[in-house]
Amino acid sequence: MHPMAMVSLQADVPEPLLQSMRGFIEAHPNWDQYRLFQAALAGFLVQNGLESREVTRCYLANLFPQKGGFGPRLVMGSDAGVGGDDADSSSRPGAL
Repeated sequence: MHPMAMVSLQADVPEPLLQSMRGFIEAHPNWDQYRLFQAALAGFLVQNGLESREVTRCYLANLFPQKGGFGPRLVMGSDAGVGGDDADSSSRPGAL
């Protein structure tokens, strides 16, 4: 599978977790639900022993996005490779 292949996920989460996620996103406008979920999932996998360069790159790229640095930000989302600016999450379906 190509490292930038995209898959849509739907998950049921407890209300307190959803409210906490919304609060974090409201307090940190450079984050959106896609970036938060990608960083959390990749971080969990890396911290629990997964040895994958692609997943580690996704984790680090979401934690430390490049702003005019060495190249495009690596993301695992439906708009990967397009723009790369987190600030405009309003065009993404289901944005909080």
